[in-house]
Amino acid sequence: MSGRLAKWLPVLEWAKGYNGGLLASDALAGVIVTIMLIPQSLAYALLAGLPAEMGLYASILPLVAYALLGTSRTLSVGPVAVASLMTAAAVGKVAATGTIGYATAAIAMAMLSGGMLLLMGCLRFGFLANFLSHPVVSGFITASGIIIGLSQLRHIFGVGGHGETLPQLLQGLAANLPDFNTVTLVTGVLATAFLFWARRDLKPLLQRLGMTDTAAGFLAKTGPVLVIIVTTLASYLGDFGSRGVALVGAVPSGLPVFTLPTFEAGLWSELVVSALLISIIGFVESVSVGKTLAAKRRQRIDPNQELLALGAANVASGVSGGFPVTGGFSRSVVNFDAGAQTQAASVIAAAGIALAALLLTPVLFFLPKATLAATIIVAVTSLIDFGVIKRAWQYSRSDFIAVVTTIGFTLLLGVELGVLAGIVASIGLHLYKTTRPHIAVVGAVAGTEHFRNVERHNVITHRNIISLRIDESLYFANASYLEDYVYGLVADIDGLEHVILQCTAVNEIDLSALEALEAINHRLREQGLSLNLSEVKGPVMDALQKSHFLRELSGRVFLTHHQAVKALKADEIEPYII
Repeated sequence: MSGRLAKWLPVLEWAKGYNGGLLASDALAGVIVTIMLIPQSLAYALLAGLPAEMGLYASILPLVAYALLGTSRTLSVGPVAVASLMTAAAVGKVAATGTIGYATAAIAMAMLSGGMLLLMGCLRFGFLANFLSHPVVSGFITASGIIIGLSQLRHIFGVGGHGETLPQLLQGLAANLPDFNTVTLVTGVLATAFLFWARRDLKPLLQRLGMTDTAAGFLAKTGPVLVIIVTTLASYLGDFGSRGVALVGAVPSGLPVFTLPTFEAGLWSELVVSALLISIIGFVESVSVGKTLAAKRRQRIDPNQELLALGAANVASGVSGGFPVTGGFSRSVVNFDAGAQTQAASVIAAAGIALAALLLTPVLFFLPKATLAATIIVAVTSLIDFGVIKRAWQYSRSDFIAVVTTIGFTLLLGVELGVLAGIVASIGLHLYKTTRPHIAVVGAVAGTEHFRNVERHNVITHRNIISLRIDESLYFANASYLEDYVYGLVADIDGLEHVILQCTAVNEIDLSALEALEAINHRLREQGLSLNLSEVKGPVMDALQKSHFLRELSGRVFLTHHQAVKALKADEIEPYII
């Protein structure tokens, strides 16, 4: 019973034997993640078009919920750039930014996404992580990073201009750029430059000054907090508000008030597709990060349980006034590198964010939005990976098409259509490839019982036999292709007596493919040729035995291809080398 309960509540597993040494490691990691999460939470709330406090709310209870149910020891959940962008795109269609309805819709989005993830977890839909290929996810995240970075330039320049696509953003910036605010621009540029410098050069500098690697790494991660403190102080002393600089403004102090989101049917129906996309993208991103970090410690995660954990985290965000959350790559890596051993580190980070919500919100009034925009821009640069385009082009043209399609649609038509286009492109290209399965004419490698492609190897063939290796399962989409291939091949060979289909890679034959095999068998028989099969797998053979095909087969079924060739080759040994 306890083992079954631990399967549903992984916290029971890692809590066993928890000691002071683990607590010390988790506490250090929790403090570091807290320092990182505070500016990120505020920044991603800005990106989503929501009040700053909602970013803090989304970083408290969701962390605790995931800690109880998640199977990753080091994954850190909370607001992330891509989910925040998708939230803004979806919620912006049903309410105006800055209104109560906008915040209400974002909370409902978290609740709806959480419910979907919980349902998928109960239905054991963890395999959904396999439906989005890595190139599509990389392309989508790269394009989203570009859109996110460009969307924050208006805050850096202190101008208006909104948009969800690359053309809209560029047009909005071009139209409003002449009205830029000098103080805002200076603040944003200096903050961005400092954050880039701190991320790359601050740690080596501190090490050269004599600090230990741990201490230098810790202080280097405080760069976003430091820039927030400095720009907030400068804003207060320099009265930036009177100079036209956009400030965060009043942020309510205290913890979130727990309440159920609105269950208005019309609102939920408008958000359902967007919520599903956010759920799937967030789940895939989270599982990818979780698997990567778990592998480094020879641990494993359960995708089905991750659906439940992420679902609970989003429901927790919804009931505590937050917006959709998922596992974040950057802070999960920081959590891992900081020495986190269990999800207790996330609980400690949640406590730290709660203290910040209680004590620090009054000083955020004077925080320039340009500082938060700089934080976002620096963070999303790590998401942009143009190298995936080159790698896909060099390795697989179909993956290249999927990547370019995803990036192009995301940039030109928005994040939702972008990810849908990527999914459709991946599935379409996969179906296209399987409709034209690789079929090789094979011959024997001299002195062995192995058979290889005649176009790649020097092999022995026989004039009265044609051996075909089919490198794909046979189903309705490729059945006609197999027929045409066989008919076209046998028409050009003189002296042919036998056709052997080597079925090593055939894992399934559906009814349409069975009918195609029956048609091939009938036509070859009419031409005085026999159709033979070799190396048929057990499950496929079981299926064939339920039909009339084997009884009507003009040839035989052989256990190995070598046996088939040995039994059917011409008596007058007439082999030749291709």
